[in-house]
Amino acid sequence: MNSKQRHVLEAVFQKPTRRNILWTDIEQLFIGLGAEIANRGGSVVTVKMGKRPQTFHRPHPGKEAPAYCVNAVRKLLIENGVTP
Repeated sequence: MNSKQRHVLEAVFQKPTRRNILWTDIEQLFIGLGAEIANRGGSVVTVKMGKRPQTFHRPHPGKEAPAYCVNAVRKLLIENGVTP
């Protein structure tokens, strides 16, 4: 994991939940952690990390992940033992 990915990881775990994290940065964090990302058409993406895949919708027209999405990312990371 590089330093930018580490900063994104810290941002995902901040309270209150941040609403200005770029979705592309979250995807790069997943890649840095060894997750598999699969495009499922349109804005749908599946992240396979550990045993359970998680489906997300890329934000559009904006680029920032909404709070509910950041919370889901945080939950997935915790389930897989990843914390800052």
